[in-house]
Amino acid sequence: MSTPRILDDLLRHLRLSASQDLEAESRRLADRFRGHTGADIALVDGDGAVDLATAGITANVLAALRPVLEQLAGGRLAAAATQTDELHVRCEVLRRESPRTVLVVASRSPLTREAITLASHTGTVIDALRRVRNADDLAHRYNRAAGRLRLAVFMALMAGDLALARRMTTGAVPPLLDADRVRLHVLHCPPPDRDRIAERYQDSSGYHGRSLMLRCPVYDSHLICLVPDDGCADVDDGLSALLRSLVGDEPRYALGISEPRPLAATAEAYEQARHALAAARHTPDRAAPYHGHAPLARLLPRDQAHAWARAVLAPLQPLPRLTVDVTRLALSFPRSGVARLLGISRNTVTAHLRRVEQALGLDLHDVHCRADLTLALTVTGLPSPESAPTGTGAAPSLDALLATEEAATWARSFLKPLRDGGHQQLFPTLRTWVDSDTDAQRTARTLDMSRTTVRAHLRTAERLLNRDLLASGPGTHDLVHALRVTDSAS
Repeated sequence: MSTPRILDDLLRHLRLSASQDLEAESRRLADRFRGHTGADIALVDGDGAVDLATAGITANVLAALRPVLEQLAGGRLAAAATQTDELHVRCEVLRRESPRTVLVVASRSPLTREAITLASHTGTVIDALRRVRNADDLAHRYNRAAGRLRLAVFMALMAGDLALARRMTTGAVPPLLDADRVRLHVLHCPPPDRDRIAERYQDSSGYHGRSLMLRCPVYDSHLICLVPDDGCADVDDGLSALLRSLVGDEPRYALGISEPRPLAATAEAYEQARHALAAARHTPDRAAPYHGHAPLARLLPRDQAHAWARAVLAPLQPLPRLTVDVTRLALSFPRSGVARLLGISRNTVTAHLRRVEQALGLDLHDVHCRADLTLALTVTGLPSPESAPTGTGAAPSLDALLATEEAATWARSFLKPLRDGGHQQLFPTLRTWVDSDTDAQRTARTLDMSRTTVRAHLRTAERLLNRDLLASGPGTHDLVHALRVTDSAS
């Protein structure tokens, strides 16, 4: 190949570099230069580390050149020619800005002007390709850091700590944190699509305009999207419409949407969106807003509920805060997801839960125990009653709380969709499933039906109740309490 054609080819490589394996392409260009000229080539960075070298430029050759390379890297020389180990060597600075890159060319015979020119162009192209690779690496690290910051902001909002969310974004506070209310969307899609969507709509600040999108740290197929709610039906951030459009175009997608909630109630909005997503998967358009009722914890008599919850959770007082936090998460997510979220092992999660079981005398594999503990933790997270309960009497039992008219009204409202429209046949399945610790196989054996039928009943119940049941968590706990209330009242 003639020198002009080689130079044209070098330019072509620069134009196509975005789609190449840059490391392999750099090596191929260096080897091709060696094959065309018989000379060897190397690129050395400002610290003397070899970025790339063909076979003839050994460590001994570079060691002999060290004084010259130091002058070039230090900016005292732009180019130099010398001889070492019977080699004719020419060095030149390719990148004058720091960090500098030095091109080394060595040959057994004196270098021709053509070889020097070709070496300079080849070295420049290789250095440009390596800078592209470094820029890609830097962009990847930035995106990872931005993703971690978005997750940190979201977790602060989940904890209801708006001040912490603002402090960790000092200097670049996302517009979302100025919103009074938000709608939370959970998009279900294949993991590669989730990553593509999040990156496509990310702006230069690392956020998504007025909204916030982040990859769920627990469920690989979930993309979490927080959209400010302006309180006006015809005002749309654009992200809500985009997500609905994506779901409409792709049958594998589904979307759950919360009610407008205060920013400090992001955790409640997230649970609503999760429940709505469970229902959305069984609807024709695969997108569903949350249509639920006030949580049971908010409807119980506040003074009595707090007294009961304090009595239940008192044995946890000596335990580390992390143990309680791990337990709270494990009541909503799989243990493997909690481990991933907190950056600890699944065995460590199990160890924390075992401490709680021993302190409370509970078996957290039992769905009734999980439901009761979840309710107690939820109650303690609500605002305290205006006045502490008086007297030294014993705290009320949970049975007494669930026997109140407030609980009965909530349970009737919760289960009403199952009583309407001829869905009474679901009740035996749901009761047996709860009594079987949400084990579909045990439920099928007890009812003498197939496991597929049990899961079909559960999916129907998810759609009717607007609750996520197949992923053990708050939706299942609500069902446990609703059945307990109605069974005790009958």
